[in-house]
Amino acid sequence: MGVNIQWYPGHMARTKRELRQALALVDLVLEIRDARIPQSSHNADLADLVANKPVITVLAKADLAEAELTKAWVKSLQDADLSPVALDLQKGHGLGELQRIIRSFHETIRERLRQRGRQDQVLRGVVVGVPNVGKSTLINRLARRNVVKTGAKPGVTRGKQWVRAGNFMQLLDVPGVLWPRFDDPGTAFKLAVTGAISDDIFNYVEVSAALAEYIMETKPEALNGRYGLDAGLTEGMGILEAIGKQRGFLMTGGRVDGEKAAALLLREFRQGILGAFTLEKP
Repeated sequence: MGVNIQWYPGHMARTKRELRQALALVDLVLEIRDARIPQSSHNADLADLVANKPVITVLAKADLAEAELTKAWVKSLQDADLSPVALDLQKGHGLGELQRIIRSFHETIRERLRQRGRQDQVLRGVVVGVPNVGKSTLINRLARRNVVKTGAKPGVTRGKQWVRAGNFMQLLDVPGVLWPRFDDPGTAFKLAVTGAISDDIFNYVEVSAALAEYIMETKPEALNGRYGLDAGLTEGMGILEAIGKQRGFLMTGGRVDGEKAAALLLREFRQGILGAFTLEKP
């Protein structure tokens, strides 16, 4: 389970520099990870960047992940003192717990704010994470209004901006940041199938075929039930061809349109139509 993808747009290098500068202005870091891939969606550079700032780890898209494994990840991150909370950003489940954790941090930080001469005692936080993980959606939730643009593709947030969230907190929204290269092809695969990497820069048919093989190996009922496939299919391109035939994705001469089948599988996996998936165990 892996593909060779290298992607590090110039704006990400710039964002990394700006983030380092911004951290001097904030009291708290909210790292947003994808609950389906909590390890692969964690930027290993973050520990160096945040220095000694307290970190809250948000496992976003928990509604798309397997509930029991999400609980196991929360326990693992708690053991590492990373203050985790699982969130369904679409329905707001877990938001109250996150706000409770933020207020708890605020109580411990406010005395330090007074000592630094911050009479208003406003808590300043920065929201970081890989592209398309839900940073802007989270900020809108905390602000209780649509103040930053959201979208289904990575790279919607183009520049940093401060947002007021309630009467005691300001949040800094920055573009999603990936690391310069993926040493593990499995990491690249997981980021690609969950939508953190733009579909325009990798071979989505190849990635979708690898995803088809993974699902057929781990949860064959998800594919067989959704697309009415025959038992015994194991090879990725063969699975995509079978999906294309079932859905009538035929071109001139009766050939299956593999690109349409690949796009369908990726889209329905990302939307949770095929069920809940967690691709990593703690």
